[in-house]
Amino acid sequence: VQLVESGGGLVQAGGSLRLSCVASGFTNDRYTIGWFRQAPGKEREGVSSIDRRDGSTYYANSVKGRFTISSDNAKNTVYLQMNSLKPDDTAVYYCAAKVGSHSWWLVVAYDYWGQGTQVTVSS
Repeated sequence: VQLVESGGGLVQAGGSLRLSCVASGFTNDRYTIGWFRQAPGKEREGVSSIDRRDGSTYYANSVKGRFTISSDNAKNTVYLQMNSLKPDDTAVYYCAAKVGSHSWWLVVAYDYWGQGTQVTVSS
């Protein structure tokens, strides 16, 4: 199983970015893709997730209404559209995969991780 993120970069506050996570090596769609982020000196935290089986989505309170997660199953790609970005959103963003959608926010629940992509929001 391999997860590859892309789409990070530098953006001004109020701007937008779209992150992509391409997943390969899965033999079925019975898994959840989660987006996490880790800022310097802080713990990794769950941002959003999507259940590939039924499309259920989940968001951290800090990003609700600003971020949207979606999936293109034909391309094995999950997107995280990030709008109205704030300096506090600055972090390395990771996508991760696990079986089932329970406890989507828990880092330890995920079995596979991408390498991360840097998002920097300037004020």
